Amino acid sequence: MGLLDNPFDPATDAALVTGAGNGIGRAIAQALVGEGVRTVFADVNADTVTAAIKTSARPELAMPWVGDLADPAARDALLTEAANVLGRVTHFVHSASPPRRESDHALGVATETWARMHAVNLEAGFHLSRELARKLIADKSPGSFLLLTSLHAGTPRNLPHYSTSKAGLSMLVKELAKTFGRFDIRVNALVPGAIAAGGFVASPALARHIPLGRLGQARDLAPLALAVLSNRISGYVTGAAIVIDGGLSLTNWFEPPELENL
Repeated sequence: MGLLDNPFDPATDAALVTGAGNGIGRAIAQALVGEGVRTVFADVNADTVTAAIKTSARPELAMPWVGDLADPAARDALLTEAANVLGRVTHFVHSASPPRRESDHALGVATETWARMHAVNLEAGFHLSRELARKLIADKSPGSFLLLTSLHAGTPRNLPHYSTSKAGLSMLVKELAKTFGRFDIRVNALVPGAIAAGGFVASPALARHIPLGRLGQARDLAPLALAVLSNRISGYVTGAAIVIDGGLSLTNWFEPPELENL
């Protein structure tokens, strides 16, 4: 058996993936069921969840959940449903994030838009991680969490609500990794670059700033996501931020926002 064979144990491993209806979350959730891991596909859009499950390699291992993680009650409902259908969740991926608009710069973003971005990205990420960890700790079971952050956790993006929420999420990964490590629960960050999926509408012109010469695709992230999630492959990795950006972080490509009609 090779080093990378059988990264998960289908008999004991089960996963919850938010934002599983499209983009990076979808690619990771589909990859997990492809490895035999029972997985809850959670998303705000019922149609995209249905399509994601239908096109999975093993749809019989996928369970849908539809709800808005900006709502605290929905977060608790997701935890209850995951416990009902999976029992114990050993692997958690937080990829859900509201869409982003270039008009939501510092002078344009509405209070409601700001609050919703932080609620889904940061507050839901914290609440779900903590409650899933409580269950694992009580059961004396190992776990592995992967939170999707961004290059813009450290580099301005002209979208302050997005960048600040991802910066908070980056520190949350470190806080949780430090606290949960004694219970054999690993917490890491996946840091995507310009991935043409989900809430990011990529301009093909951006490719000229990327050393590898192309925009990323959601499928570019799934293999490494599974490797980091796997306790068999990455059992001594926690608190890490794994950058997958084609080299984009080696450049500084964003100009200040256009400010019109102030």
